[in-house]
Amino acid sequence: DEEWPEAEKAEKLARGAALKWASGVFYRPEKLEGLGQYRSRETQRNNSIQSRLKSTVQSYLEGVSAGLEQLRSAAQEVQNVCEDLGAARWALLDSADRFQGLQQMRALMAEHVQLASVVQVLPQLFSVHEVFSHTLQLLHGQHLLEAHAELMMMEHLRDDVLSQLHLRGLSTAQTTVLSYFGGLQELNESLAKQLWDIVGSSLRLVREDPVLFVTAVRIIEREEKIDDTLLLEATYLPPGRPKGWKQKFYQVLQETITGAHFYATHMDTEGPGLARHLAALQKNIVSELRVVKDLMVQCVPAHYNILSVCTATYHQALTSHLQDILREDLDKQALFLLLEWALRVYHSPEMMGHPDLLPEVDVSALGPLMSPELVDQTERKYVVKVKASMLEWMQRTLEVEFKEWFREEEPETDHQGFFQSALPVIVIQMLNENIHVASLITDSLQQKVYNMALEELEAFLGRLREALVQCGKEHQKDRTIPKYYISYLLAMLNNNLVLSSFVSSLHPDTARREVPPSLRAALDRTQKKACQLLLEELLLDLQPLCLQLPSHKWLSGSQLISSMCEVIDKYAKDFSRVRKPIFTLLLTESELLVASQYLRALMQKKMVCKSEEERGQLCHRLLQDATQLRELFCGLGLDRSQQSLEAVFALRELISLKDPALLSLEVLGFVTKYPDVSDEHVSTLLDLRGDVSKEVRHMVLEMMAQHPQVLPENYQPIFSTILVPAPELPFCLRKGKCA
Repeated sequence: DEEWPEAEKAEKLARGAALKWASGVFYRPEKLEGLGQYRSRETQRNNSIQSRLKSTVQSYLEGVSAGLEQLRSAAQEVQNVCEDLGAARWALLDSADRFQGLQQMRALMAEHVQLASVVQVLPQLFSVHEVFSHTLQLLHGQHLLEAHAELMMMEHLRDDVLSQLHLRGLSTAQTTVLSYFGGLQELNESLAKQLWDIVGSSLRLVREDPVLFVTAVRIIEREEKIDDTLLLEATYLPPGRPKGWKQKFYQVLQETITGAHFYATHMDTEGPGLARHLAALQKNIVSELRVVKDLMVQCVPAHYNILSVCTATYHQALTSHLQDILREDLDKQALFLLLEWALRVYHSPEMMGHPDLLPEVDVSALGPLMSPELVDQTERKYVVKVKASMLEWMQRTLEVEFKEWFREEEPETDHQGFFQSALPVIVIQMLNENIHVASLITDSLQQKVYNMALEELEAFLGRLREALVQCGKEHQKDRTIPKYYISYLLAMLNNNLVLSSFVSSLHPDTARREVPPSLRAALDRTQKKACQLLLEELLLDLQPLCLQLPSHKWLSGSQLISSMCEVIDKYAKDFSRVRKPIFTLLLTESELLVASQYLRALMQKKMVCKSEEERGQLCHRLLQDATQLRELFCGLGLDRSQQSLEAVFALRELISLKDPALLSLEVLGFVTKYPDVSDEHVSTLLDLRGDVSKEVRHMVLEMMAQHPQVLPENYQPIFSTILVPAPELPFCLRKGKCA
């Protein structure tokens, strides 16, 4: 029990389970009758379990017995092997002295093999210098394949000897061998020189005699295979390996192409010289690529991709060549030629898109000939050059135009009789031509030139205004110079109108043809300046007449207004030589000038009505004058609604009012109609009446203060341009002699 506590525990569990089962089965007295059956059944069951346990234990015991027997047998065999190994060890120790003799035999055998190898190559070694001479003769006779075969044989012999020496670590002997085979270097250099000369003349040779070129390619291929084999398999690289003659082949071919065509002297970058240079490049490149495609491709292996290599070489060389040319200070013609050639001609059917080159030649994968940044930079340079040329041309045109203003002849007229000059046609044609030329290159260049052209036109209009001002100053000094001053001002107005109508047509996009605001403003300023000079001229002729009113002579009746009408009519006839929109504008501005000058004259405090009769005369004269002037302008084509003379009629109503007490209402209506009237204007008009008391004046001015006016948005001011003389201050000191 002490050794198997689990057995005791299992027995207790079994007894507990049995008691539990028995108590459950025999809890009634009548169940005790089947006790014998239960006992016999359990006895059979126990016997069956014991028999199975016995058979299981018996099989385990038999297996253990077999395993022990096998272990005894293995131990005996191990003992036998150990005894045999001990015997073999003692036998080897007894034979050690005999193996020393075998080592010496092995060394002698290796030496014999080496000597046999040396004896075998001795004839070849002795004939090395003779082979060198023969190979050199073959090279001089251009028997390149035979010469290369002998050269390869000598190199193979040298490399074999050097490899053997390298394996045995005999570096001193290697130096001797290299010295003995020193002639190989000279032969290699001589052969390479002939090969590169042939490659350099390959484009000519494939047309005249392709045999030499094919021979050179075969030799290069042989050397390339030797290089590849040595790099992959050899543990020792002989001197001069790898030769890399295939890469040298490409390098020489590229240098030949580059050196033959891509150079630019100073003369090539100026004027027609650059055009000839580019035309020659175009012709030569197409011709040579056709030779490569049709002939050279057949002379080299397919994996050389010789056509692609040559195409890329031409493309890259052209890219560098154009960059070199662009570093020079080129004129606009040269810049245009380069842009056109690089962006249009290069890809056209006349060059890289030539039918004879397609589809094998494809430069689309090589990138642009000029980078977008370089194109933009070149376009900007071109625009700067065009701008300078345009500025010079416009300045010269303006100088010619300025001189024509002082001619003793009237300006030219068109078929309708309107004054004009060649200025707008010259300017628009110049701008249009430059924009059209730029459109032949790229849309971006066209837009740049268009923007620059508008800027230059705006600047030109500024200089034109300055020229008009200068001409006006000259005319002020002597009104007879220029003789046809007014006619040329009218011609300039027509020219400005022509420029305004043609500017929108300059835009390359028909859907966006509109004049920029800044240019529109410049055109308006030029028009206003010319109109201003014309109105100043009209004013100079009207001022002597305006100075004569108001006066008692004028009240009593005079031809003053008739004279003014004659002056106005004379100018209106001149104004008829401009086109209708400008004519209407001049007529409107002239009417406004006449009305303002008339009102200004009335407000100069030259006259005060002393009686009602005199006020009646004044009102009658105002009615006659205003009616006569209004009819004149109506007859000239200016509608009443566009005239400012209505202010004279309104002023007459103010003066004709008989009861001064009603002036407040009348003035309020007047101020409402003409909101730019000031207190000074009203006070001056009240003074002109001559019958307004201080109380009425104060009431009127107070009423105006209580009803301030705001100018409407489209109101045409008339009174704000009229200045009223300041009132004279009373002299308050007594008259007397100075102390």
